Amino acid sequence: MATIKTVYQGHLRTISTHLASGNELITDAPKDNYGKGEAFSPTDLLSTSLGVCMLTVMGIAAETHQIEMNDISIEITKIMASNPRRVSEIVVVFNFEGKAYSDHDKLILERTARTCPVALSLHPDLKQTISFNWE
Repeated sequence: MATIKTVYQGHLRTISTHLASGNELITDAPKDNYGKGEAFSPTDLLSTSLGVCMLTVMGIAAETHQIEMNDISIEITKIMASNPRRVSEIVVVFNFEGKAYSDHDKLILERTARTCPVALSLHPDLKQTISFNWE
């Protein structure tokens, strides 16, 4: 059974529906590739998937190891290359605020993030630059 249904809306826009929940997601081609840039582009979603997958599995590890994981944000930067047009690098910066983490907790969370399913699914030529700001 399908997980997602996507319908092309014209003008380089799609609407994807998560079939189990009914949630919808709109994509547009970016302005630098003939689109309107009014929504996530497919390559934005690829980059976002890496960051949110890392946060999700870190949350699982935090619950497993009784690590309080609050007030964490990430900033994601997508770097494009040409010939062929592709994502060449994804930069993910983790910002931890309001809590001191032990070295052991940091090790667990960092290792977990770097081995999330999306990170392990991406081609090795796609550079993943991951940093952790433990404030």
